[in-house]
Amino acid sequence: MGRHSGRGWYGKVVGAALGVTMLAVGASVWTAQAGPVGGSSPKAAPSATPGTDVKPVAVTIAHSSDKGERGVNITIDDGPDPVWTPQVLDVLREYGVKATFCMVGTQAQAHPDLVKKVVADGHLLCNHSVSHDTTMDKQSRAYQSQQILDAERMITKASGGVRPLYYRAPGGAFTPYSRSVAAARGMRPLGWNVDTKDFEQPGADAIVATVQRELPNGPTLLFHDAGGDRSQTVEALRRILPWLKEQGYAFGFPVR
Repeated sequence: MGRHSGRGWYGKVVGAALGVTMLAVGASVWTAQAGPVGGSSPKAAPSATPGTDVKPVAVTIAHSSDKGERGVNITIDDGPDPVWTPQVLDVLREYGVKATFCMVGTQAQAHPDLVKKVVADGHLLCNHSVSHDTTMDKQSRAYQSQQILDAERMITKASGGVRPLYYRAPGGAFTPYSRSVAAARGMRPLGWNVDTKDFEQPGADAIVATVQRELPNGPTLLFHDAGGDRSQTVEALRRILPWLKEQGYAFGFPVR
């Protein structure tokens, strides 16, 4: 999800339940995304699933598509949601498109049937943290690890054993440390090139226009299937997917 004010729509409820203590730090999300994993070397993160053989991946934030220059990646954030995720899945199935679903841990835990349905339809899973805290980059390393590793466990359990292959920080609030934690667990940090801003509910026409205007920025498109009324997103996808095919794009997954 693109960053907006506060802790996001999950944060107030779940963050309070977790008893989070917020720590102030000065780095912006964009500095955190761009910066190398440098400075003091982060300690190895604890294994989310002890004994599981997980291959580390690159710590850099992925944006490109495994389909090459004419590839495009559809990414869907914040679900699963019992109302909107099935509708998004229906549209993707109608056009034969596979997507990457960036799931919030609490949502996956609440709706394991939908997580399994996403996997059964051939889509990939992405870790979007436990509680969608868009201030992740201002939190302690212990908090960042907990949000990433607990969400990994929640999503993997909900899916029936299928692990998330990517990690997308809520609001893009990456830090060098959070990227290293995710990468050590085989989850490639995942960015985006086109923020459709569908969470603002600007209308399906505006969502479509944003994609058409900003697609030259890169192949990874950001949509949402939870956090509010997503009827505009569903309608926009119904128009965008065939348009992308007409333009000669191939649908793929973010590089790992």
